[in-house]
Order: sequence, then structure tokens, then C-alpha cells
Amino acid sequence: MTSNEQQPAMILVLSGPSGSGKSTIVGQLMASAPVQLQKCVSATTRSPRPDEVDGEAYHFLDSAEFHRRREAGEFIETEEVFKSGYWYGTLKSEVDRAKQAGAWAFLEIDVQGALKVMDQYPNAVTIFLKTPSPEEYERRLRARGTEDEAKIQRRMQTALEELKFADRYRYIVINDQIDKTVDEISQILRTEEKKTNA
Repeated sequence: MTSNEQQPAMILVLSGPSGSGKSTIVGQLMASAPVQLQKCVSATTRSPRPDEVDGEAYHFLDSAEFHRRREAGEFIETEEVFKSGYWYGTLKSEVDRAKQAGAWAFLEIDVQGALKVMDQYPNAVTIFLKTPSPEEYERRLRARGTEDEAKIQRRMQTALEELKFADRYRYIVINDQIDKTVDEISQILRTEEKKTNA
């Protein structure tokens, strides 16, 4: 057994409500984090959009295959999102892939999924991303101009529910300025990396 196999998997979980700026932060962290990050590609039962590549955007699985793998215990977490009929989940093999590459497994997932990861990987570094105020979520959602009023209200309701779980995370980071937020998360990663190498 190599020393890499004996080490626990290094996992970074980032969650936050719609409008908290996760996608932008993820992109910047992948480019500039002080540790090697490997983004875990989620699996989903929905069909690919025209610009999405299987294995990059998502692992696209048909419903039967997804549920077969779920029953076989191959997922860390699964969720039917917004009662849409579409399932999403994180395969354990994604964490293994990052570990074998000597990288941190980077999961950008919702609160329910994150709670399941915390149960299975208690050493995971978990970060909850917040905006400076609840009103800011709504302002950012409306500024996107991509969703109708009903969807905005549903996302706002979900955001308020998710905020109740923020204190379950090891760190809470306020995203008021992108660069400052990325710096803060990078510092957290440096500190956690030192602990594991101590």
C-alpha cells in the first residue's frame, strides 16, 4: 500500500444559495488555488444541453443506470432537484480519481448533498458561501434576467432554507468581493493543507 493510499482523501465542499456567486468563485479557485484541486463531475439523469460534453459538464446517465449505481452504493450523495424528475449525484469514483492524482476532490454541491458528504467524510473542508445580506441574493437573481418570478421566488425560498444549515459547515465565507473571497478560501486551503502535512 502506497503512502498516498493510506492518506485520507482531501475533500473541499463549497455550497451556497443561488446568487451567492459559486460558479465564479469555482472558476477562479480552479485557476489560482494554492493546492491542486480536481473538480468532481456530478452525474445526472437529465439530457445534455447542446454545449455540454459528457464527462466534463456531467456524467450523463440514463435513469436506469443512475438508479442501478445508486442501489450498488456507488454514490456519496444523490438528490432529485426541485422535484424536476431529474436526479443528480456525486460518484465515489470521482473522489478516488482526485486522490489518485494527488489532488483535493472539489465538490460544488447543495446543502443536502453536503450534509451527506460530511457524514461520510468528517474531515472534509466545508465552506458555505453567503452574500452580505439575504436581500442581495434576490438582487443578484433578478439581475441575471434568466428566470421568471415563480422561479425566483422558489430559489429565494430554497436559499432561506439553506441558510439555516450554514453553521454546520466548518467555514462561512461572505462573498462581497470576488478577489477577496478567493483569497480567503485560498488561505483556508493553505491552513488545512499544513494541518494534513504536519
